[in-house]
Amino acid sequence: MSYQTLKRPVRADLEIKKSQFIAFAYPVTSRDEAMFHVEQLRLEFPDARHHCWAYIIGDPNNTTSAGFDDDGEPNGTAGRPILNVLQHKAIGNVVIIVVRYFGGIKLGAGGLTRAYAASAQLAVDEMQLVEFVPKSTLMIETDFANEAQCRYIAAQLGGVISEVNYSQTVQLPVTVANENIATLKENLGIYGKVIDNNSKQSIENEN
Repeated sequence: MSYQTLKRPVRADLEIKKSQFIAFAYPVTSRDEAMFHVEQLRLEFPDARHHCWAYIIGDPNNTTSAGFDDDGEPNGTAGRPILNVLQHKAIGNVVIIVVRYFGGIKLGAGGLTRAYAASAQLAVDEMQLVEFVPKSTLMIETDFANEAQCRYIAAQLGGVISEVNYSQTVQLPVTVANENIATLKENLGIYGKVIDNNSKQSIENEN
């Protein structure tokens, strides 16, 4: 199943009662990637009071991985509101990190919740969303005479062929949307066959 994610990183700024909230959003495909961006922002803004975040990895309608952190803010006032925005907008493979500079005026639990949610929403408003399509890489085996036909069949289904192996046969590694795999195998017919049953799973942006 496909879903929406952001095409490129974005930034949004918000000031509430002299506190600065700087929201950053990045496309990610793993928790490690998300945490890398968190650490980079800690280095970039070392004097900020808080670096709060939330991420969703995978399909937001059937989340495979999600997490959040309040980074010292009162429990439930920062990371959870950020995550709620992502879940409400059904955006997957994304992390939002909100860097806060305290302005000297306490906002209270309700004020903090609204501020972090508003910061996340501003970041979402800046996003250019694209379809995120699960894909796999398969190996097609054919002979020299049918190579061109196999390439054509794969291309018709949006398949992308990488480095080809020529030996006694021709082996074509092709990356194709999971939803098109069955059709690819059927359309190959007499021209070639899929020989790699342990296909490499990947997830890629459909730009």
